[in-house]
Amino acid sequence: MEKIYDVIILGGGPAGLSAGLYAGRARLDTVIIEKGIAGGQAATTSDIDNYPGVRNAKGPEVSEVMRNQAEDFGAEFINGDILEVDFSGEIKIVKTSGGEYRGRSVIISTGARPKKLGFPGEAEYTGRGVAYCATCDGEFFTDLEVFVIGAGYAAAEEAIYLTRFAKKVTVIAREPEFTCAKSIAERVFENKKIEVIFNTEIVEASGDEMINYAKFRNNVTKEAWEYKSGENFGIFVFIGYEPITEKFQGHVKMDDAGYIPTDENMKTDIDGVYAAGDLRPKMLRQVVTAVADGAIAATAAERYVSEFKRKSRKSESEKPKAKAPKEKDVIKDKKPGILKEEIASQLREVFQKMEKNVTLVTIVDESVKKSLELKEVLEEISELGDKLKLEVYKRGENPEIEEKINADKYPVVAFLDSEGRYRGVKFHGIPGGHELNSFVMSIYNLAGPGQGITSEILEKIKEIDKKVNIKVGVSLTCHHCPDAVIAAQRLAIENENIEAEMIDVLQFADIRSKYNIMSVPAIIINDSEVSFGAKKIEEIIEMIKR
Repeated sequence: MEKIYDVIILGGGPAGLSAGLYAGRARLDTVIIEKGIAGGQAATTSDIDNYPGVRNAKGPEVSEVMRNQAEDFGAEFINGDILEVDFSGEIKIVKTSGGEYRGRSVIISTGARPKKLGFPGEAEYTGRGVAYCATCDGEFFTDLEVFVIGAGYAAAEEAIYLTRFAKKVTVIAREPEFTCAKSIAERVFENKKIEVIFNTEIVEASGDEMINYAKFRNNVTKEAWEYKSGENFGIFVFIGYEPITEKFQGHVKMDDAGYIPTDENMKTDIDGVYAAGDLRPKMLRQVVTAVADGAIAATAAERYVSEFKRKSRKSESEKPKAKAPKEKDVIKDKKPGILKEEIASQLREVFQKMEKNVTLVTIVDESVKKSLELKEVLEEISELGDKLKLEVYKRGENPEIEEKINADKYPVVAFLDSEGRYRGVKFHGIPGGHELNSFVMSIYNLAGPGQGITSEILEKIKEIDKKVNIKVGVSLTCHHCPDAVIAAQRLAIENENIEAEMIDVLQFADIRSKYNIMSVPAIIINDSEVSFGAKKIEEIIEMIKR
């Protein structure tokens, strides 16, 4: 009999994680479907100072704790991209890249994405000077100047964060003053590396390969001024967000801007369907309001599911068994390692599902510090699964294996399948930060059972009959990058003509310079075509076919 969840939560940001915690605590059979890293925008925020009870916290750390709390109360996490939904029946259906899920209720918490301004040069120089995520791309602008466009919370907070790297940050605000809390604005004004220019808008940006020119205009006096530089500079756009709700068009009521209206209990116009977080029309979009929405939505869903079951006259024996909070796994007699025990515990759970052996092969160049560091990380990871093997060779020790995996950059680790064949999956960098997720998922996809994939997409992958090399340039702080890496490496796993390399471009200045990479993810096909931004597997296939 096909499983029916009590609650399907779409999106793993603060609203979805809060909903998962409350739903799990109410003993509802709960699944959270997230296409990337849990935490949403909070996971990309450097500092969280305005969340009650949490002082001077890092966004990724708060997000990790939220996920762990939801898991502790039994919430199941599924990685997948939403393809289609059907809310017309009593049982709601959600089709994803990882399979189809059915539930008695649904909580939509897919969040929002940064808006784009549309000024001349914005699209052309995205990835080559124009950026939208300070934690993802800030380090690329070390010792360079950057402009931050915006006057709200995000603009102020990210301007402060960017001073860690940039030699000067100029805030360009079309408003006459900041629209965020005064305490945050004061921190901006107090920072000696930040200049603020109000009543001003960006008109255009241009350059050669990278941005080195921008034009601005005062929207009161109409006076225009130009900024030219002998070196590259950056433009970070933080002008607000737009809801990620296009998959639900025609399934729930939306306003003209794409936001999903709800009542005070987060209910949409469809019974059993709720919305929470930044995709709702509301005055304040912060972590504190998102988690409140999630808690209310889960509580309302619990009441709806209880009534649903009562009306269906389901007996007690048919009800899902209550899930008790999971106790933390403990490794006895284990020395302190690189991985946190909570992460190691999660990895063991994934590796226990492996159907076939996977061998990790790393070639160590002792002159490269990161190569030695990678070896230590791999030694620790390989101990977490019986079907996970590790082979370590010094550079030059085994020329045959080096040629087999095309070892041309260090650090390097490649994946071999159960028959010892190189399957085109390779990492040039440490599988840490967000890229630990892509590393683990690529092992899972190679070993089986792997993430679900439609027969239509699989057929398109098999049709590729030419040799293809895909390089995915990433930074370990980029929450968009794992999706691109997993997609590219799934192509390699399913087609022997394809090789997919994850490259930490902050470790490879030559690659960064060759392809003018100032933003990630950067997807490079056959060392020629470069595309910036997260891409789905279908989009990468289309890039290959061009």
